[in-house]
Amino acid sequence: MNRPPGVRLLLRVLLLVAIARLWLMPLPSSFWVDEMATAFVVHYGAQHPSFAAAPQVPESIYYLLPAAAEKLFGFSEFVLRLPSVPLMALALWAIARLAARLIHPQAGWFAAFACLALHGFNFQAADARPYALGTATAALGLFCLVRWLDTARWIDALAFTALAALLWRVHLLFAPFYLVFAIYFVTRVARGKSPVGWRQATVMAVALGLALTPVALRALDLMRHAGSHVIVAPPTLRDLANALKYGLLLVCGVGAWLVARVMRQRATPTPDGDSILGRFRGWYLKTAGSRGGLWMPLGIDTSEPGPGGTPLPGGMPDATLVLSWWLCQPLGLLVFSWIAGSSVFVSRYYSLALPGAALTATLWASRSLPEVAWKPAAAALGLGALLATGQWTRWWPVHQDSDWRAAAALVRQLESQRDASTIMPVLCPSPFVEARPPFWNPEYGLPGFLYAHLAVYPPGGRILLFPFDDSPQAESYAAQLTSTTLVPSGRFVIYGGAGQAGFWWRWLAQRPELGGWTSHRLGNFGDVTVVFFSKPPE
Repeated sequence: MNRPPGVRLLLRVLLLVAIARLWLMPLPSSFWVDEMATAFVVHYGAQHPSFAAAPQVPESIYYLLPAAAEKLFGFSEFVLRLPSVPLMALALWAIARLAARLIHPQAGWFAAFACLALHGFNFQAADARPYALGTATAALGLFCLVRWLDTARWIDALAFTALAALLWRVHLLFAPFYLVFAIYFVTRVARGKSPVGWRQATVMAVALGLALTPVALRALDLMRHAGSHVIVAPPTLRDLANALKYGLLLVCGVGAWLVARVMRQRATPTPDGDSILGRFRGWYLKTAGSRGGLWMPLGIDTSEPGPGGTPLPGGMPDATLVLSWWLCQPLGLLVFSWIAGSSVFVSRYYSLALPGAALTATLWASRSLPEVAWKPAAAALGLGALLATGQWTRWWPVHQDSDWRAAAALVRQLESQRDASTIMPVLCPSPFVEARPPFWNPEYGLPGFLYAHLAVYPPGGRILLFPFDDSPQAESYAAQLTSTTLVPSGRFVIYGGAGQAGFWWRWLAQRPELGGWTSHRLGNFGDVTVVFFSKPPE
């Protein structure tokens, strides 16, 4: 059915505005902690000796992309983040095509805007980290897998195998996603819903297994030290529920049901067949009824082919791929965290499931949404996504509320105002959990990964290195430093993440040597803190 040009134009405008506001405008803002680790890898190489404290950090092929971007355009936040934008655009295209293939021929726009309604999805597009590459690789891999199972062509089989072999090399914690590939493949072939034979499947499985063996061995080796990199508490079922983005499912499912109910009531016959409602009813029955009835199960038309002319299998949306995409990654990380006792249930690690959540919301909407309502509903969802995630309280959106750049600039300004006879001490607690003894010590060599932020946003002054958290060794060092360095200086600054800087602010404020000193937080830099201590005038 041909759609009014106005709806098509509105969808395209909403998509362009969303990409501009949610993906492009945050690119120049300050790096957050993990992005500064990316800059460190790019500048100092994956073999830098300081990665002994966190050997898993440089284990990604992703770093080739920001390194290439920097060689072409120079160093900046914008440049290092730039490769993530086309990657997420590719992912969005693949997700929309899969929605049209698996759920409903008209579901592509709806699924795309369902993705854009998720903050975590948009976050990847402006992030100098491996997650956009992972999402694009997973989505394109599933797209090639579906094509392979539809056509049995070797070119699709080879493309899927190459992408699947790549995914684990993007991030070691993407391993649970291979369950999605396996579940969908086995269910399609076992049910006779694919022309792919076991011979071809065996060849591809062996090739993929051989390609992944080195990565698996490396992952097993690194797993022995997983406990030293834990940054979150063990996950609960409530954490799992939040990871599954049930709010989006409710909005899309209930919204589609309401739209369908309103349209059905408007299409009710009236005594006056020439009334506006009567004419609407005739138009609605003509357009929607031509697809086999208004309320076909899940809104699917078994007679219309999917992309590439492939018939939709079985007369129903293929929910197997959609639901496994939604569930496998978070469930896999949850089970691993429980069994291993080292929690890896972090939102960015299960970000591969976000497109699955968007597709599940689309699938639920398809149970109610009439044929004629898909694109208007997609436009409404796109407008809602833009309003909800656009940071409209700011003139210019930021990638993360973590302004290390401005905080370091303020410290340098304070340093420029000092007495020329002294250098202002700057206490710098590490923002990385690995900054603990034995890897951390007061004489830790710079530049080093544990203080990657100092290499990207140097604060000036006399740098004094503090660990990530408290320890007897750290307190003994701080007490000695208070008497020998901080008190004689007359003033000093703490520059670090809010949690670490806040702890040392409270600890130092209680020291008797600093009795009578004033201390206060300077500026507002999100989750970065600058605290200024000064001796009262004599």
